[in-house]
Amino acid sequence: MWDYTNSVLDHFTNPRNVGEIDDPSAVGEVGSLACGDALKLYLKIDKATGKIVDAKFKTFGCASAIASASALTEIVKGMTLDEALKISNEDIAKFLGGLPEQKMHCSVMGKEALEAAAANYKGEKATAHEEEHPVCKCFWVTEKKIREVILEHKLTTVEQVTNYTKAGGGCGGCIPDIKRILADVMHTQAPQAEAPKMTNLKRIQLITQTIEKDVAPTLRADGGNIELVDIDGTLVKVRLQGACAGCAGAKATLQHLVQETLRQKVSPDLVVVEEN
Repeated sequence: MWDYTNSVLDHFTNPRNVGEIDDPSAVGEVGSLACGDALKLYLKIDKATGKIVDAKFKTFGCASAIASASALTEIVKGMTLDEALKISNEDIAKFLGGLPEQKMHCSVMGKEALEAAAANYKGEKATAHEEEHPVCKCFWVTEKKIREVILEHKLTTVEQVTNYTKAGGGCGGCIPDIKRILADVMHTQAPQAEAPKMTNLKRIQLITQTIEKDVAPTLRADGGNIELVDIDGTLVKVRLQGACAGCAGAKATLQHLVQETLRQKVSPDLVVVEEN
């Protein structure tokens, strides 16, 4: 269960401005039903003042998606279109009292719908994602989108990219490409001060701590568990237990959950193997 704020729950259970606007001034549509998230934003703009006098939405998605769309329609009322375009996805999340990082892509979708509506109002052609080659085919996320989000939010891990874009959250086949894009973007940024070398003792302590605090709780929630068997240099030997032992998805669990988490929290050169 996600830790939602009272404001998120309120906008989810009592969403504001749901529906369509008759004869809207602008319409912005992002996402797709096939990908599991879709948002259609309707705006009514006063031609005399240029201000948004009404905003409504229709969406398909989770609680965070509904709450983010509801919040967006409340925020933009009374603004000019240019003022509304300055709204960031963080502003939407802040309006709701915060969102779980894993759900930040919902607020990003709201910002994109607003940008699409603005393009529609100005008679500009919104970028058709069908014309772009997707890195993530499960959720149709392009390399351009991934690069933009990495730069805007200073992302450094695959998990963060997934949280903000959903890329990598399906079959996982695009994860190597996401890693490549991350490495390329980070390489082009200003060099950071080299971190002090980690001692073997510190590495062992951090691996143990990460498995216990970040990995094991996730597995236990599904009836499984994990035991740290041995650490040999960069090789981490573990044993899956409970429902995870012998599971058909054990290999994916080791690679995408255990190994990826340890690489993010401890060191990128760690390799996790299962000890029988």
